[in-house]
Amino acid sequence: MTRHAVVTGTSSGIGKAIAQRLLADGWRVTGLSRTESSPGEGFQWVQADLSEPESLEPVVSSLEPADALVHAAGFQWTAHLGSLDPSALAGMFTVHVAAASVLANALVPSMHDGGRIVLLGSRTSTGMPGKSHYAATKAALMGLGRTWAQELAPRGITVNVLSPGPTDTPMLNDPGRAATPVKMPALGALVDPEDVAALAAFLLGPHGKSITGQNYVICGGASL
Repeated sequence: MTRHAVVTGTSSGIGKAIAQRLLADGWRVTGLSRTESSPGEGFQWVQADLSEPESLEPVVSSLEPADALVHAAGFQWTAHLGSLDPSALAGMFTVHVAAASVLANALVPSMHDGGRIVLLGSRTSTGMPGKSHYAATKAALMGLGRTWAQELAPRGITVNVLSPGPTDTPMLNDPGRAATPVKMPALGALVDPEDVAALAAFLLGPHGKSITGQNYVICGGASL
């Protein structure tokens, strides 16, 4: 039976790379994003605005049961203390955390036992100057992930967080993160989205069945 994954943020960046990898591995993928995407055969795009979590449950209620949920959608606004904008924190929390909660709450009851959840966190969740709001929202995903992992363990559903460092995606050029210029990681190259996708595919695959409640940092040595 072909496995079905629901992936957010498939129009670009890490979400797109994960969708492409899963399609190559034989999954069917439903992509949720505001911008239409078509990464390959077996893909279905569903328009969804993750900045409006209250709109998401009706959107996914008509989907076939999922074997996996990957929440990769996100954005980054940065500023240092003294210049923080409460609306930036609220916006990032809504997309990163509230949307993840609504989607999991809607999809998990019908998810097949042995299913998978992967949340895209960030290496900066432990703190980085200029990124306090972003870090806080990504750290919140750790709390969600570990709690859900405990709740869903009896059903064999695993929940893990992937925390990339500076990744070669359009987010790096977003004016909203101009306050924190990119620093090249120790290995001398930005993280490749396909490398993040490969680890996601492992966690979502058959050999991910014994791994849950964990956080995997993929940072090119930026955290050394």
